Amino acid sequence: MLSPFLVVALLASAGLIEGAAMDFSRTKAELGTNLVLRQAEPTCLKRDTIQSASALTGQEEGTDGIKPGQAPSETDDANFVNFCSGQQLTNGMQITSGSCNGIPMGRIPASENMISAMITNPQPGDKVPADTTFSISVQTTHLKAGFFVNPTTNYYTAPQELDDNGDIIGHCHITVQDIGDLKSTTPPDPTKFTFFKGVDDDGNGKGLLQAEVEGGLPAGVYRVCTMIAARNHQPVNMPVAQRGAQDDCTKFEVVPSQNSGNSPSPNKKNGDGSQNQDEEGSVTSMPAGRASAAADAGNKPSSGAQGSTGDNAGDANQGGNGGNAGGNGGNTNQGGNLGGAAPPVLNGDDSRRPFSVNGNTFTNKATAVARSCDIQFNAYLNMSTSKVILLTGASRGIGLAAAKFLLQEGHRLVVVARTAGPMERDVHPF
Repeated sequence: MLSPFLVVALLASAGLIEGAAMDFSRTKAELGTNLVLRQAEPTCLKRDTIQSASALTGQEEGTDGIKPGQAPSETDDANFVNFCSGQQLTNGMQITSGSCNGIPMGRIPASENMISAMITNPQPGDKVPADTTFSISVQTTHLKAGFFVNPTTNYYTAPQELDDNGDIIGHCHITVQDIGDLKSTTPPDPTKFTFFKGVDDDGNGKGLLQAEVEGGLPAGVYRVCTMIAARNHQPVNMPVAQRGAQDDCTKFEVVPSQNSGNSPSPNKKNGDGSQNQDEEGSVTSMPAGRASAAADAGNKPSSGAQGSTGDNAGDANQGGNGGNAGGNGGNTNQGGNLGGAAPPVLNGDDSRRPFSVNGNTFTNKATAVARSCDIQFNAYLNMSTSKVILLTGASRGIGLAAAKFLLQEGHRLVVVARTAGPMERDVHPF
């Protein structure tokens, strides 16, 4: 065995000398053992998971399936394991300005287990009375429904999974949009919807799922669609390209009600993203062009105590608000709530869903309060001067360093305690 000795590399640059020490005293056996241990760690890519096809563009000479006009595939020798390095990570959040998610797609079903769906109510061309509660129903096959993770903290955080029968484990979303006319050829704005519901139960246990549109819809022409997802809300992945669609859409009309006593529907034609989505979690916005810089800053350990991003950002501003008053171009909170007053949480008579906000009912008060906050926050986003980043306890990966960077760039951070009530605080630059 070699005796311990020191290798010193002398680098002279502008009078600067640096030394680096290396210990060569370990035997080959010791080095081999350490290598095996390192490869056994969960952060190491195992050899039997590497897919050789990812190293090919698909356009190599002699490759089957080449056709004129095909695009070459991006390539990587290690399953793109570091594809998201240096980018804003999704990290369980719904980031409206875009992000990068490095979680594998997961298990893909066999062809005989592919999902299919058919909306059974309303039927195409049906006329539904306005401002009147009705149900949307969809019959599915080969979906193990009723599995719905926390969308605020676990959005896209795990791969697609299959049950013992080979069916995808997940749930179904139902979304309704105003299209103006049954013969419309204009694609609707995907950020605008009249009704949205994540169906988090297994329906009748035989694939029939339902969502109740409480208070109905205003008169108009609508498209209703399913969006079937795996457990972590990602679109379901199928085994082959040539197949029938797993989702369904249909168009129907809502006509003025004969009962003039009906109250106006709480579901607006071009919704602000707050209606009927009590289980769909909060969203986070990162400013365009700043996401990767914020990601770099956010990946560094915070010098403060561990905790949620919102807590860190708020603590950093303790005692400093007085000096900022009147110095932010009118962006200070002048004692009123941001985005106007939050709608109240009311108690109802339905023991199953005893709390309501703007006519939408909820199973627990915490969810109702969160909805109230969401409505208020959406109103704040619609203010012409808003350039806002929402930080909640779920905003993992955006640390104090990232918050400082964003504040220095002139953005406003709104710290929201989702269970504490309507937001009332605007965090100003340090």
